[in-house]
Amino acid sequence: MKILILNGPNLNLLGQREPETYGRATLGQIEAMIRKKAEQLGVDVDFRQSNHEGDLVTWIQQAQGSYDAIILNAAAYTHTSVAIRDALTAIKVLAIEVHLSNIHSREPFRSSSMIAPACKGQISGFGPTSYLLALEAALSLLDKKTGPV
Repeated sequence: MKILILNGPNLNLLGQREPETYGRATLGQIEAMIRKKAEQLGVDVDFRQSNHEGDLVTWIQQAQGSYDAIILNAAAYTHTSVAIRDALTAIKVLAIEVHLSNIHSREPFRSSSMIAPACKGQISGFGPTSYLLALEAALSLLDKKTGPV
């Protein structure tokens, strides 16, 4: 089982950017936590980050046939990117939207997700644990689809 974990703009600044909202964990620390859990579960993960919308679109398009699921924290592109939404709907790969903060309890513009309709579900507000919950959700959904992991 292979899962692609994509991270959007400014997530490379985690740990220093608005720690009262996003916490003190760096993206590297979150990646290490995910890799440790994935190894325990026997899952391969590919963890990527870009500040460029086109990179995210390309990686999503390339996921078809290479990955069983995508866990996506599109960051600010969550609220604006028709391109990312279209890429997700163009492929047949399970996608789960994830956010560190609870986007529904923040500024009104953040509660609207352009990509949510293209994803199986959304997990937000649990800090780095949101990624672990998304990993477990993906595996559970794939298990139901393909049989025992």
